[in-house]
Amino acid sequence: MATIKTTTKTTNRFIISKSLIGKNTIITFKNNKGDDCTYNHDKVYNTLKDRFEAMACFQKYKSYTNSNNLPKFVREIEFA
Repeated sequence: MATIKTTTKTTNRFIISKSLIGKNTIITFKNNKGDDCTYNHDKVYNTLKDRFEAMACFQKYKSYTNSNNLPKFVREIEFA
């Protein structure tokens, strides 16, 4: 049975990046209220792939960020 390696990363903001896709990264950051927010990058990306791929910033910069909080559309996902 193959073991899937999980990487943890602490950042200053919410980020979905093409460079992190498929790396099973768990990301933690502090929102603007000082609360820790943790999410699985691949699960969020795979669930909302069409939405991210349609964003101009994702096409141009290959990433989407939010420095204040988890985006509302991500907070609504049960596992985020």
